[in-house]
Amino acid sequence: MSNYFIHSHAIVESNNIGKDTRIWAFSHVLPGAIIGENCNINDHTFVENDVVLGNNVTVKSGVYIWDGITVEDNVFIGPNATFTNDLKPRSKQYPDAFLKTRLEQWASIGANATIVAGHTIGRYAMIGAGSVVTKDVPNNTLWFGNPAKFRAYICNCGEQLDKQLHCSKCGKSYYLVNGLIEEDNNL
Repeated sequence: MSNYFIHSHAIVESNNIGKDTRIWAFSHVLPGAIIGENCNINDHTFVENDVVLGNNVTVKSGVYIWDGITVEDNVFIGPNATFTNDLKPRSKQYPDAFLKTRLEQWASIGANATIVAGHTIGRYAMIGAGSVVTKDVPNNTLWFGNPAKFRAYICNCGEQLDKQLHCSKCGKSYYLVNGLIEEDNNL
């Protein structure tokens, strides 16, 4: 008996599904995919072979996750978010290897956002709905637009930081090191 849930109208060919994961109707998971524990894979999704989803990942409806994409723990992928894996696609002409895209821990991707192949979305980063990401996104940053641009530094809790890189909601503080934000654990 499995320790995860697969809806009767889903096609799940992978045996690498973690405990307490739920895969809903009209989803298709190919045999090589690896899905962690306590994930929620909503209706009308597709997960290709060379894909790894960490633990506690939420994939909303209408998302297709192609070969070469790694999604770390606690990532949220909003409805109809789009991923690519080939910058020069041609019908029936495949690259030697698909570009790698990584969504690091706690990243959030808004509805209808497009993530162009070969980029990393950093820890706790947020991508606004409808955005087109064409470059790497550093941790704890908010990006939106087409193309997506840096808009603000954000706390791990998701709130925008003030000019002193302090969160008024949870009280955490941050500092910059070589242009990248780091949590100040000395407070």
